Amino acid sequence: MSNPWNEIIAALPNPHFLQTYEWGQVKARYGWEPIYLIWDSEGKMREEKEKNLSSFIFPARAAALVLKKKIVSGGLAARLCILYAPKGPLLDWGDDALRTRVLDDLQRFARQQGAIFLKLDPDVVLGTGIPGAETDRAEPGGEAVRADLVRRGWRFSEDQIQFRNTVLVEVGTSTEEEILARMKQKTRYNVRLGPKKDVAVRVGNESDWPMLYKMYAETSVRDGFVIRDQGYYQTVWGLFKGMAEPLIAEVDGEPVASVFLFAFGGRAYYVYGMSREAHREKMPTYLLQWEAMKWAKARGCSTYDLWGAPDVFDESDSMWGVFRFKEGLGGQVLRTLGAWDYAPNPLWYAIYTKVVPMLLDVMRSRGKARVRQGLGG
Repeated sequence: MSNPWNEIIAALPNPHFLQTYEWGQVKARYGWEPIYLIWDSEGKMREEKEKNLSSFIFPARAAALVLKKKIVSGGLAARLCILYAPKGPLLDWGDDALRTRVLDDLQRFARQQGAIFLKLDPDVVLGTGIPGAETDRAEPGGEAVRADLVRRGWRFSEDQIQFRNTVLVEVGTSTEEEILARMKQKTRYNVRLGPKKDVAVRVGNESDWPMLYKMYAETSVRDGFVIRDQGYYQTVWGLFKGMAEPLIAEVDGEPVASVFLFAFGGRAYYVYGMSREAHREKMPTYLLQWEAMKWAKARGCSTYDLWGAPDVFDESDSMWGVFRFKEGLGGQVLRTLGAWDYAPNPLWYAIYTKVVPMLLDVMRSRGKARVRQGLGG
């Protein structure tokens, strides 16, 4: 790991690729300022400049990449901003004294920055398994953190940027045979079907990016979700070079599906998935997920994160169909705290949370139209 910030956070509990230096640089190209906060061995918070990160003396007790975006550039509201620590801060959330110190410091930092709100969505576990099922297990420590946030006046956010819940597949200590055995029988059959139907999987490279974006755009139009422009994904894929790769499924040399994978801190992530209508009966997506698990295992990852599960575990949730696919891969549901907002100024927060959703709806509609137009539809 060549970057000092990544070395710092990799030594903390549950490091996440959305807290890496590379993710901060992605967002810096799209109007956000990355801020690096570190709590040193004595528990004191330090705001470090990028150029000084290499001089930090280990160990850190906590850290947070905080993204800052100004709302307006002039006038009385020039100081107003929003702050977001994606999947952060990173610390031992079960350490009550440290948690108190970090939350106190973050609340003070938000006030000093003139923030409308500070959003956090750390991977604090509330439970595992599907609620109400035999596998359901509550995590008392997570409930304690949630109660602490409520007591402090934090609000469960209506704007959940990341998935609250996900599915994790254990790959680090299991053999390939054991991973396959945990899959549902139908899933295992479909994994083995691909090679019999001439589906092959290869690692992609930069020359594949235009093709991958077009396939992703086709998927978004078919499945009704919004994506960004091609330049954004090329920025992400380029800055994470060495930490991320696409796997591409082909039939007779024709790309039919792909997954884009990230790996950091012992966990691999399935973040972007795309497919075409052609050859779907050959089940290329199942073979891709199997190859992704082997990719994660080869990189020394202990878990493979399937990146998202429903908020409500029944047919009413829009993710239910995707979840049934992921569930068949033999993973365990992980339920986390979700995003919480600290609002130093309740009035500005109320205005922002009413106006921004309306603007986002308009932007999403325009984004869908642009993608369709780009595909010639």
